[in-house]
Amino acid sequence: MRQAPQQTASIRIDRLLWFLRFSKSRSLAQKWVAAGHIRRNGARVERQDQPIAPGDVLTLPLKNKVVVIEILSLPDRRGPPEEARACYRGLDAGKTMAIAGEKIEQSEGKPHS
Repeated sequence: MRQAPQQTASIRIDRLLWFLRFSKSRSLAQKWVAAGHIRRNGARVERQDQPIAPGDVLTLPLKNKVVVIEILSLPDRRGPPEEARACYRGLDAGKTMAIAGEKIEQSEGKPHS
């Protein structure tokens, strides 16, 4: 009798970034992790095989913005974008965060303090 495969409690970060469509390929995800700018629960991710589990918070620097997400569930595959988005939720509430050296214009006409 054949048993069903067991659900793993974690997944490698490079594989997760590819499954969630933050990276076009797994090798690009590995290079992104190796650059050292991704954070997991506030700590720098230094290994491509860093395990990620539901409940972890990832800080991902993209080209023009920084995205903070909470992992809700682990994907089984690299599926369509809707399936990938169901596995995480954004924690930045749609606000734009400045990347080093960039200025963000304030709304509501308030002067910078």
